[in-house]
Amino acid sequence: MEMKKFLMEEDAIGTVEVVLLLVIVVGLVILFRDTIKTVVEDTLENVQNKSDSVDNFGE
Repeated sequence: MEMKKFLMEEDAIGTVEVVLLLVIVVGLVILFRDTIKTVVEDTLENVQNKSDSVDNFGE
């Protein structure tokens, strides 16, 4: 009975919403981790290459 009462309180509902959102986000990250890893690595490599070209500008 106490669990039902807890879940009916507004604060508890907000907590449950946050937990559910976190579960969804973690699930999506796990599901798409390879794609996310590739995108991040490619982006960082691109930034590094652009940085190198700025360092070599005018040489």
